[in-house]
Amino acid sequence: MNHHPEPVVATALGAVRGLREDGILTFLGIPYAAPPRGAGRFAPPQPHEPWDGVRDATVPGPNAPQSERELGSVDMSPYFGTGWSRGDDYLTVNVWTPAAADGGLPVMVFVHGGGFVAGSTRSAMYDGSAFARDGVVLVTLNYRLGIAGFLDIPGAPANRGLLDVVAVLRWVRANIAAFGGDPDNVTLFGQSAGATIVGGVLAAPEAAGLFRRAIVQSGSGLGAFTTEQAARVTSAAAEALGVRPQADAFAEVSDERLVEAASRLSGIDLRTDTHHDPLIGLSPFSLVLDTQPAASVAAGRSADVDLLIGTNTEEGNLYLVPVDKYATSTAGDVEDTAARSHPNPEPLVETYRKARPEASFGELRSAIMGDALFGAGSWALAGAHAAHPGSATFVYEFAWRSHALDGQLGATHAMELPFVFDLAHLPRLHGPAALLGPDGPPAEVVARTHESWVRFARTGNPGWDPYDNERRAGMRIDTEWTQVEDPRSQERQAWS
Repeated sequence: MNHHPEPVVATALGAVRGLREDGILTFLGIPYAAPPRGAGRFAPPQPHEPWDGVRDATVPGPNAPQSERELGSVDMSPYFGTGWSRGDDYLTVNVWTPAAADGGLPVMVFVHGGGFVAGSTRSAMYDGSAFARDGVVLVTLNYRLGIAGFLDIPGAPANRGLLDVVAVLRWVRANIAAFGGDPDNVTLFGQSAGATIVGGVLAAPEAAGLFRRAIVQSGSGLGAFTTEQAARVTSAAAEALGVRPQADAFAEVSDERLVEAASRLSGIDLRTDTHHDPLIGLSPFSLVLDTQPAASVAAGRSADVDLLIGTNTEEGNLYLVPVDKYATSTAGDVEDTAARSHPNPEPLVETYRKARPEASFGELRSAIMGDALFGAGSWALAGAHAAHPGSATFVYEFAWRSHALDGQLGATHAMELPFVFDLAHLPRLHGPAALLGPDGPPAEVVARTHESWVRFARTGNPGWDPYDNERRAGMRIDTEWTQVEDPRSQERQAWS
């Protein structure tokens, strides 16, 4: 075994020692902000203390407090990870970079999903080796989750988990050149809750100038709660914990109890006179904004940032198939999903029926659910961004169908991630109840998807026509790649 000395990089706070393997350097658990303890859990991210000597960055660090998450009969452990790895110093990043990096490489910063309550840099799905192999400096990050990250509490800044992501972008600007990256070519990307956070960062004035491109994978530019909706969750959380709904009272509560209380907050009715629940009851946590990110982008925010945005063809299947709700869906379930999602449910259902004359109730329910959660908010964000000249917008639809769970899982939520990270070979992703199913995808589709993301980070163009509000061109990613124009115009119009 040829042993190379372990790499040491000097950051602004101190030196870190990483790992060297197969021409790639990996650094795990580098702090970007102080450990969020006590009242600090409900404050903006604070600077981390510098350290003397060389800090070990060769083993995975702790992650944000969270409960272990499962999704019925599908194995989502490569996605959610294995729950809470305890330790205070968890506001950290992992960095992968080519060993031969001289500098000036494109940088990609990834924000994980998990419903704003779960996930971390420890998840197997977010290994950045393939990006480093292809000349990208890849950064993954932990951010505050659940009550500490997103509960809107009087006396605390809103959206603390999003503020953590902005702090990472500042860390990248100050430090990434030492890892071979170009601080002026940063692509912020995320999936699911992470993608919704990326949309929020696009709308956040304090993030202006910190990144040049963004990728929104199955997120929503319409996914934020209003302060009125968020206040309902806060009063339910305060009641569950037996404390006043104030930051100083929450600061006295242990992480264990915050995590336990968060898991009891599902099922709060967030519908108000003026707003439906953008997460249709799936999570009591989201960004809290009185102006949706799509509206801020429409007003010109981040007009100079290149945007790649898309959804998967059967997003909703993940919330139905593994919990045995797909095949058993009724006409009533379809109507109920539409009523939760839209102020005018009857014509919405009619539009989906017309577009899918052969569809089962499960298929209709999944389609409406997927567009309520991701489709409508992605169309709105793409359209808002494309209305401004000066930067490009690119749209994709990820359509490769997994044969997992007796062929029913399909092109569901999270299915694109092993393609994007070029990790489709991971054993845990294969099998009848694993994300990629018993047979798995064609290698060339995986390679091309990953290459398109790398190409977008490098050049601002993933390799297909940009989207505009006339043609609405996008790429359908499947065994065959097909450029399409406004493929779902009826459904899109039904939401606008």
